Amino acid sequence: MSKRRAAREQALKWLYQIDVGKTPVDQAIVEAYGRLDEAGVEFARELVRGVVAHVTEIDELIARYAKDWSLDRMAAVDRNVLRLAMFEILHLPDIPHGVSADEAVELAKKYSTAESSKFVNGVLGSLLRDLGERQAEPQPQPENDR
Repeated sequence: MSKRRAAREQALKWLYQIDVGKTPVDQAIVEAYGRLDEAGVEFARELVRGVVAHVTEIDELIARYAKDWSLDRMAAVDRNVLRLAMFEILHLPDIPHGVSADEAVELAKKYSTAESSKFVNGVLGSLLRDLGERQAEPQPQPENDR
């Protein structure tokens, strides 16, 4: 298992504690259970802090792309896998979007169900298609560049 995958798994566990167990962020991210080196722990903490900081924006996107699924009806693992992946896609430009999506699908397979991995893949695929469309739109050019 890659170090980043292990860090994502740890981040998912912490996000689950924060979401379902209502554990305060600083309390949840203290333990790394000895599986991660310092760089892995820092990456996991960056992911959790980023999700928490942007949760409103991320949850709005999840609600938009998860057709017919409200956040409270969604399995907690699936909701947090999507939060994690969307934070990476939107706020960590050094990570390829496809890697973030693939890692999320793998997390869903491991910690949820086969159907969940399909759901996660569909939601993230829709987001990535829309991001690609927006990035491909022609940008207005300043008058002096025409």
